[in-house]
Amino acid sequence: MCKSLVFPSPLEQFEIVTLIPISIFNLNISVTNSTLFMFISVISCLLWIFLSFHKNLIVPSYWTLLKENIYTVTAGLVKDNLGSKGEFYFPFIFSLHLFLLFCNLIGMIPYSFTVTSHIIFTFSLALLIFIGINIIGLKTHGLLFFSLFLPRGVPLIIVPLLITIEFLSYIVKVFTLSIRLFANMTSGHTLLKIITGFSWTMLNAGGLLAVCHVIPLVLLLALIGLELAIAGLQAYVFTLLTCIYLNDVLNLH
Repeated sequence: MCKSLVFPSPLEQFEIVTLIPISIFNLNISVTNSTLFMFISVISCLLWIFLSFHKNLIVPSYWTLLKENIYTVTAGLVKDNLGSKGEFYFPFIFSLHLFLLFCNLIGMIPYSFTVTSHIIFTFSLALLIFIGINIIGLKTHGLLFFSLFLPRGVPLIIVPLLITIEFLSYIVKVFTLSIRLFANMTSGHTLLKIITGFSWTMLNAGGLLAVCHVIPLVLLLALIGLELAIAGLQAYVFTLLTCIYLNDVLNLH
């Protein structure tokens, strides 16, 4: 009697597991695998920065060169989109870029957890950024901030319709910012899991299929390289859009 192989669902890797259950006044503040890997990402960022400053030499180390490259990329983002006004916000933008980058890259390690693959995380982060940007806009421009929803020279008859459209498109920024990161990370990891399971099934089937399992295996290696590139790109895009949205409220575009 043949024993069938049962493989876990490709979506099982996104399951949030409670590690340390904590409840205070019926409020669940348990430590989960998501919490753990967010903490690991933060510690990894700090450790990487420490290593890049450790034993400063005339010839920089690889850690220092890598840090300088990421620093230069982020500085370029801020300068191109915010100009001189962006210098004040650079520490936040750089921290955001670094945190998302490490969350995405750590999620590529086998048996780890990808924090950015959950919409609740990306949406919460996008919402906090959106709220902060609006506070900055109100503090900078006062009531003039609301002119963002009404371009100059608009005929009076279409003002209500235009304000509604502008307001809705403004609110949608939260969803586009969060869904883009979540969807890319989730779809990429799911595809990797499916190809892995397919290759393993062919290997265990024996015969010609066992030989042909090299085909999906090579495809898997190529997809891993692509997913690593996407991990870096999505952190960059999220940071870029944050700069663009911040520029909109600072200059009332």
